[in-house]
Amino acid sequence: MNAGISVDLRSATPPYEQIRSQISSLIAIGALTPGSRLPTVRSLAADLGIAAGTVARAYKELEASGSIESRRRLGTVVSPGSRGGPGGRDAVPESVTTAVGLLVSASRDAGLSDELLLDLVRGKLRKADPPRNQGPGKVDFSREHPNAL
Repeated sequence: MNAGISVDLRSATPPYEQIRSQISSLIAIGALTPGSRLPTVRSLAADLGIAAGTVARAYKELEASGSIESRRRLGTVVSPGSRGGPGGRDAVPESVTTAVGLLVSASRDAGLSDELLLDLVRGKLRKADPPRNQGPGKVDFSREHPNAL
């Protein structure tokens, strides 16, 4: 399954975080659905040419977030109710997936780098209203302490 997963060793982002975010993204867009099997730690590490401990850390963080489950004999699978599946928690509406696809296409057409596109999106998110799901017990430090982030 390393389709779509790659590691840039020159990036400032640690390899385990690159793997974690790419798998999370694949789950969010529905490319990995609940029950989908992930490759073993050793197999993915070998495919990517990195240490098994790096993949293990990414899997551990994904498991802690509830995105994946490790099951003896069955291996590691995408958790039931994960983000991307229909009816899953935080399911991504098709309209959002379509809008993101259009944004990526426009970015490519304009010759923008992925990093610049991500910086633009992060900047817009910081200036936008707080997320609707920010309920009790969640604090937006950027509003109270603008220099904290």
